[in-house]
Amino acid sequence: MSEKILQIKNLHVDFKTPSGDFHAVKGVSFDIAKGETMALVGESGSGKSVTALSAMKLLPYPVASHRVGSSIIFEGEELIDKGEAYMRGIRGQQIGMIFQEPQSALNPLHTIEKQIGEVLRIHQGMDRDATKARVLELLDMVGLSKMKQRLNAYPHELSGGQRQRVMIAMALANKPELLIADEPTTALDVTVQAQVLELLKDLQKELNMAMLLITHDLSVVERMADHVCVMRHGEFMESSETKTLFSTPKHDYTKMLLNTRPHGTVKAIKDDAPTILSGNDIKVHFPHKRNFMGKTTDWIKAVDGIDITIKRGETLGVVGESGSGKSTLGLAALRLLESQGALRFDGQEISNLNRKAMRPLRSRMQIVFQDPYGSLSPRMSVAQIIGEGLKLHQPDLSDAQRGNLIVQALEDVQMSPDTRDRYPHEFSGGQRQRISIARAMVLAPEFVVLDEPTSALDVSVQAEIVDLLRGLQEKHSLSYMFISHDLRVVRAMSHNVLVMKDGKVIEHGSAEDIFNTPKEDYTKTLLDAAMNLKVT
Repeated sequence: MSEKILQIKNLHVDFKTPSGDFHAVKGVSFDIAKGETMALVGESGSGKSVTALSAMKLLPYPVASHRVGSSIIFEGEELIDKGEAYMRGIRGQQIGMIFQEPQSALNPLHTIEKQIGEVLRIHQGMDRDATKARVLELLDMVGLSKMKQRLNAYPHELSGGQRQRVMIAMALANKPELLIADEPTTALDVTVQAQVLELLKDLQKELNMAMLLITHDLSVVERMADHVCVMRHGEFMESSETKTLFSTPKHDYTKMLLNTRPHGTVKAIKDDAPTILSGNDIKVHFPHKRNFMGKTTDWIKAVDGIDITIKRGETLGVVGESGSGKSTLGLAALRLLESQGALRFDGQEISNLNRKAMRPLRSRMQIVFQDPYGSLSPRMSVAQIIGEGLKLHQPDLSDAQRGNLIVQALEDVQMSPDTRDRYPHEFSGGQRQRISIARAMVLAPEFVVLDEPTSALDVSVQAEIVDLLRGLQEKHSLSYMFISHDLRVVRAMSHNVLVMKDGKVIEHGSAEDIFNTPKEDYTKTLLDAAMNLKVT
C-alpha cells in the first residue's frame, strides 16, 4: 500500500459572519498517497478551496476556525495546532500551491523574476546567478520561453494565461512533495492547458509527488485524477475511483455534473440588422525598447491591423492562445486602451473622443473582466459594486428603484439577493464572476465585451450563464464580443469567430464554418487541442 502523505479527518470549518457562524466544510475526510492525484469537484461554494486552504493553514484566522476534532496530518505531523513559523517552513517547500486567481496572488509591485526567485532564495538559499538560471528553466517548463526577454515585466503587463503559468512555475520551483492545484488551468488556452497537464503528470512521476486537484473541468479530472471526491454544500456526495465515478456515478448530483455542458446555438441575427460596432486597421502597440535618448526603437504589436464588424444582436467570438491579443482587442474596442485606426459605435466615430466625451457612451458599452477578484473592490459590498454604475449613469433613480434593479441583476445571474450586503472575499471564484456579470448587465448596455466570463465557473453554472447571456441577447438585442479559450463555450455563444495569433487575424468566418471546416492549420490545432485533450 502506498504511503499516505496527507490525511484529513473529520474536517469542519466555520466562518464568522454578521448573521452567525457559517458551516463551510462539514466533516470531510480523505487521504492522499505519494504519487496519487485526488480531485475535489463540485459547484462554486461547495467548500473545495476552503478544504485545500485548510491543508496549508491559509484560512483567514480568526474569521475562520476549525472545530474540535478536526485533523490535518502531513507526513505524520498534525498541522492543526502548528504555529505560523512551522507552517512557513512547509509552504512552498514541501507543499506547493497553485492559486485560482493569479492577479490577486501575485505581488503587483514585484517583477516576474523577483517573484519566482524569491521562493528559491528563501527555501534553498540560492545565489543570484543560480536563481536566475533556475527561473529561466522554470519559464521553459511552463511554456513561457518568450518571457525570458521580459523578466522585468510586472503581473499587470501579462495576459491572464501568462500570469497563471507564472504561478505554476512558483509552485513547482522547489519540487514539492504535495502540490495543491486550485483550478490550475482555468486561465490557460487549450493548447497550453494540454502542455501544462502533461508537465504536471511528468513531474508527478519524476518526483513521486502527490497532487490535490481542484477543478470544475471534468475532462481534466477524468484524465488527471486517480480518485474523485464530489462536494456540495461542504459535504461529500460521492467518493470513488475516477473510472468508476465516470462510468457508473451513484449520486444524482454527480450525474447532473457529468451531464451538464454548454449546448445549443445562438439565434440567427436578422439580415438587415444594423452595425453596432466596427473597426478598421485597429492597432495597439506598446513600447518595448528605447535608445539612450529615450526614443522607442522596438514595439510589442499586441494588436496589429485588425478589422471587426459586429451587428446588433450578434456575438463575435474571439479565440487564440494566451498573449495573442484577444483581451487587448476588447479593451481597444471599448476605448479603454489607446489605439490607432477607425472605431465607430452605432454610427458615431469614437476613435478620437477623449475620456470626457466617451463618458455618455459608457453605460451603452460594458465589460466583464477576466479576473473577478481583481476587478471587484474589496471595500465595497455587492450592492455597492452593482449599484455604482447606476449612481453614475442614472443619478435620478431613488434608493428603492436602484435597490430593485440590484436585486433583479443578482437574480438574473442565479445569486440570492440576500448576498448583496456581503463583500467579494466572502464568495467563491465562480460567485465573484457572477457578480461581475450582474454589474455589467444592470445598466442594460447595447454592447458588452465578455473577457473569459465563464472561465472561473463550474460546468453547471457555465451552462446557466451561457443560457442567461443568450436570453439577454435575444430579449434586448445585445451585441457581444465574447473572448474565451473554452472553444465549447465559444461555439455555443457565437455567430462569427475571429481566430488570433500574435496580434493578427489568422482566420475569420461564421462559427459553423470555423468549427466544422477550418481552413488554417493554426485553427485546426486549437480545435484538436480543445476537443481531444490527451494526457498520457
